[in-house]
Amino acid sequence: MSNALKEYLVASQERVEKALDLRLPANSILPKRLHDAMRYSALDGGKRMRPMLTYSVGKALGIAPEVLDGPACAVEFIHVYSLIHDDLPAMDDDDLRRGKATSHVQYDEATAILAGDGLQTLAFQVLANDDSM
Repeated sequence: MSNALKEYLVASQERVEKALDLRLPANSILPKRLHDAMRYSALDGGKRMRPMLTYSVGKALGIAPEVLDGPACAVEFIHVYSLIHDDLPAMDDDDLRRGKATSHVQYDEATAILAGDGLQTLAFQVLANDDSM
């Protein structure tokens, strides 16, 4: 992998991490436990390939990265929602994701389901309220 590509991947990851953090409900907003679980799952690292692809397509089309922050976050929120639900006991029953406890283990099954559902809803809210698109 070229240095230019590595730098682009790192820059895309850093950009989307900041954008995700800005769009997620703060830990201080009620219901705190739900928002903690959403942030726990969405900000736990990962490769951020889907947002990176969003930024890459935008770059190829001449679209500024700041215009794509909302869509990049939305696609990542949908992805994290799917991971939370996939890890549930009724599905794969995984205890670890990316080297740490899955959402239903860290919190509880009901909170994990609601956190996933909240992230899915947030994805559409981000797109609907994005004035830059």
